[in-house]
Amino acid sequence: MTRTLAVDPERPDAAAIAEAAAVIRRGGLVAFPTETVYGLGANALDADAIRRIFEAKGRPSTDPLIVHLAHVGQLEQVASHVPPEARRLARAFWAGPLTLVLPKRPEIPDAVTAGLPSVAVRVPAHRVARALMETAGVPVAAPSANRFARPSPTRAAHVLEDLGGRIDLVLDGGPTPIGVESTIVDCTVSPPVLRRPGGVTREQLLALVPDLVVEARAADAGTAQPAPGQLLRHYAPRARVTLYEGTGAAVVERVGRDARHLAGQGSRVGILAPEEDVMALAPRIAALASSGRVMARAFGPRRDPDEAARRLFDTMRALDREGPDVMLAIGVGAEAIGAAIHDRLLRAAEGRVVRVR
Repeated sequence: MTRTLAVDPERPDAAAIAEAAAVIRRGGLVAFPTETVYGLGANALDADAIRRIFEAKGRPSTDPLIVHLAHVGQLEQVASHVPPEARRLARAFWAGPLTLVLPKRPEIPDAVTAGLPSVAVRVPAHRVARALMETAGVPVAAPSANRFARPSPTRAAHVLEDLGGRIDLVLDGGPTPIGVESTIVDCTVSPPVLRRPGGVTREQLLALVPDLVVEARAADAGTAQPAPGQLLRHYAPRARVTLYEGTGAAVVERVGRDARHLAGQGSRVGILAPEEDVMALAPRIAALASSGRVMARAFGPRRDPDEAARRLFDTMRALDREGPDVMLAIGVGAEAIGAAIHDRLLRAAEGRVVRVR
């Protein structure tokens, strides 16, 4: 059985945190909220506990984990060297949604790092996460608390949907405030490389590290990855996703046309799009929507990409539960946190993109 304990995200109950910390110390698995998504935590220094994470998630051993710390003072426990650029970024964005890839200390098990000599590290800002790590007294390795390659969990219900019966405990701190995973910057290379867009934007990073390299890569699942989130298929619902890129009016017209065509061939079609696009699509798909052949769901307003990011995975999961065969997705652009939304949709689609002129 997987137990669930409700905790106030602003003032987490000390008894609940102590119980969760005890599970971590004895080698168990605890799902907990961070400001990005829910993480699945285990003692980062316990190789057997780390193995349980991979088993529970069905995660390949080539995909490394992120080690979470209670405060920056613990960094020397996990990293053997911290380059000046990494210190600059840590001072600016910790605690917060930034992960730094650094040379690892030998105490970190190879299972955490996919056998590589580097370790991904961050200090989360969420009070429940910080309290758990402070009370546990150990670094906590924590990927997202979902089955591997599924949409990330932003609510405790998502964790239970994927991992109920597979883990020991869930701390339910309500919905996560950012909704997409942390930004990852690899500081083991010079200049540093942006491996994954996330809650800290590319624009914010470039202001501090002007020579930052922005790398978009689709990695081979059989090869050890320098950071999480590099595989082409990731964050994916059960429905087959296609991502549409282009200007608003043209994309809406194309998605409406493709939805009608697919529904006419017998497919149930889900549309995942910003509010403005769902409203524009409504008259184009009205008849099919009333018959249940097409379902259009908005994950947030294009004019507020932070809200769109917060609702992305929750809406994707809800739409997927309605049982579409295919899902047609539209992003909010590639600026600021929109870049993270685009990255998640692109990987959910396994690289299937329709570019509309």
